[in-house]
Amino acid sequence: MDAASLSKLLSPDGWALVNSLPPYDEKQAMALATRLRAEGVDPDLAAAALTQSRLRAKARAKLGDFADGMLFTPDGVEQATRLVVAALHARRYLAAGVTRVADLTSGIGADALAFAGVGLRVLATDVDEVTAALATVNLRHFPEAEVRHADGLTLDLAAEGVDGVYADPARRTRGGRRVFDPAAYAPPLDAVWDLRAQVPALGIKVGPGIPHQGLPDDAETQWVSVDGDVVEAGLWFGPLAPGGPGRSALVLATAGGRTASRTLRADADDLVPEVGPVGAYLYEPDGAVIRAGLVAHAAAELGGRLLDRTIAYVTTDQPAAPPAEGAAPLATGYRVLDVMPFNLKRLKAYLRERGVGRLTIKKRGTAVTPEQLRAQLSPKGDAEATLVLTRVGGGQHVLVVEPLR
Repeated sequence: MDAASLSKLLSPDGWALVNSLPPYDEKQAMALATRLRAEGVDPDLAAAALTQSRLRAKARAKLGDFADGMLFTPDGVEQATRLVVAALHARRYLAAGVTRVADLTSGIGADALAFAGVGLRVLATDVDEVTAALATVNLRHFPEAEVRHADGLTLDLAAEGVDGVYADPARRTRGGRRVFDPAAYAPPLDAVWDLRAQVPALGIKVGPGIPHQGLPDDAETQWVSVDGDVVEAGLWFGPLAPGGPGRSALVLATAGGRTASRTLRADADDLVPEVGPVGAYLYEPDGAVIRAGLVAHAAAELGGRLLDRTIAYVTTDQPAAPPAEGAAPLATGYRVLDVMPFNLKRLKAYLRERGVGRLTIKKRGTAVTPEQLRAQLSPKGDAEATLVLTRVGGGQHVLVVEPLR
């Protein structure tokens, strides 16, 4: 979005138009655009309003009903923190006794919205003028939130009365490609975490693919998943990490308007995982647990062992205890029906004998691709099955499993 388009959207007619559009429907978008032109709506305004309608629809998955009163850019939607996670960020600052947070890379203002929503005073900055203007619009209902078009790294934090800092460095190029080198973030990660010398209560959102090697020793690094999707990692310093430095995984499960959660932390000493044969049950740890390197800890929690020291599958002889009320599961569970060494001919015959035509294929620790294997097996029939291809005892095996209900 450019400044001219934003100006048109913020005019009385533009704001009325964008808020009067029906729920976005890709199939009806062209017809709606044609109707608006026939009604004499400025073509540029119509295009900008329809773009906002589309972006609002996309943003609802992250921000819920708040999205309907906000303005977005495509990059802003991509990088915006989900509201359920942003609320947890805000609670960290609140619990740490922070009163004024500087959001150095506010984007469209999703995290700043959560900070202000719990009563924190917020100073939000963005280096892009239009993005800062969008954040101003999105935070209009919160007088405790101030937005500036500025480079957050140039702020005099002491003079501003800031006692908490948050940053979500950009991890995509202008062409939309992901950036994996922390030194290439905007701003660079090193420049942000150096701020903890000025303000100990520092939090930084980073991509979940960030490598363990090179992470600061004085931070809690927490990987977060929502409904099985690993959405971010966060670096938390000083009072924002009351449990001290280390690695943790936060698993969130949303359903029925409620959010269940479970946090798993690394112990002071690394666990030496037990490795053993396939049991009656198989568990696939949540992605946040895997990214945090806590599979062995999950195995201990589940009362099981690993199939292989380097593969993230846990097996048990008895079903693991269900999560406590309000807690999210650490892993997805399956009942093991059959185990066999991997042999294409034997597997094809096995499926044919059972009339399996619908096939779910999962894999870890094998070069076999599910798509290629499915074509080779050419399953036919009305039955369904789930196959897990993995390494057991040094050899490639197939586990036939069914999900636990």
